[in-house]
Amino acid sequence: MPTLFRRLGTTSHVSPLRRRLKAAGLGDATSLMRLAVRRGCRYYEDTVAGDVADPGKDRVSNEELAIGLLHGSLEWSPAVIRMGAAVLGARGNDPRKLVRLARMERAEAVVRELAEVGRSVEPTNSFWSSLLEELPNRSRVPSGILPHSTRFVAMTGITREGRGIRTQWIRPQEVHG
Repeated sequence: MPTLFRRLGTTSHVSPLRRRLKAAGLGDATSLMRLAVRRGCRYYEDTVAGDVADPGKDRVSNEELAIGLLHGSLEWSPAVIRMGAAVLGARGNDPRKLVRLARMERAEAVVRELAEVGRSVEPTNSFWSSLLEELPNRSRVPSGILPHSTRFVAMTGITREGRGIRTQWIRPQEVHG
């Protein structure tokens, strides 16, 4: 399978984040996905079997986990990208830290594309606007590389308020204990 970098037409680089993740026992996409599930991405529980030890948010933050899942050196996988998008939108993430990591890891275009989708789904959530203000708008992700925007949201047809499509960004649920 080609990597996300290859599909984007760019080259790999020596990644400080990938080295950190590997040192924390998270050297491949499967272990990153397992950590995302452990940290509350229950929506994707059936996507990846098994478990992984959580090294703690002081060692691997949710921002690092998000960019790790969206890293271009991983084999291209819609499931990994969807989980990366979910962790990207995790409550409590620091937009400045995400932008810094995206720059360092050559993930700016991917993060910007996801932030644009996030803002369209949650126009009143200032998190997405904060990301977009800081990310350059010079390079775009070619069509067909990222999953369709509907794959990052949950949609309902009937709610307590009646019929109508309601969309919600899929993000990790708070894990207690």
